[in-house]
Amino acid sequence: MEAEITMQIILIKPTQNVVFGLQKGAGNNYETVQKQISTSDDLTFTFSIKVKGDRSKDELPKLSGTFVQGPADSKFVYIDIGTYAGQTDTHWSRRLKIPLTGITWKEIDSLHGDSLLQTIVPGTGRDGGPNCATVKPFAGWYTK
Repeated sequence: MEAEITMQIILIKPTQNVVFGLQKGAGNNYETVQKQISTSDDLTFTFSIKVKGDRSKDELPKLSGTFVQGPADSKFVYIDIGTYAGQTDTHWSRRLKIPLTGITWKEIDSLHGDSLLQTIVPGTGRDGGPNCATVKPFAGWYTK
C-alpha cells in the first residue's frame, strides 16, 4: 500500500516578528517553504507525506516524503525559525522538531475525503523566544 496524506501543524502564539517556515528536504540540500512572519495570530503549515507499508507485516506505517526527516523509528518534521528560515534581521536561529511518532494504521484509516492529521504545538518557548528542539510534551496527531 502506498498513499499520500495531508498533515497540518498549528503553532500557537509564536514569538512575534520572527519568520517561521516548513523545511523541505534534508541535510545541506533543503529549502524553507510556507514562510510566515509571526504576529499575534497562530501559524498554520499544511503539507503532504507518503505512507507505505503492508498492514499484515508492518506494525506501523512507513512515513516518507520531502518534509519527513530522521531514521525509520523516529521520523519528524522541522519548522525552521529566524535565520534558518532565511530571516536576516533577527538574532533567532532555531528549529522546532515535530515528531511523527505515534501515527498508527488506525490514524491513517480514519482519514476520509478532505480530512487530515493535525497537531497543535506551542510557538513560544519557556525563555520567551521561539519554541525549539523537540516538542515536549507532545500531544500527538489527531484526525481533523
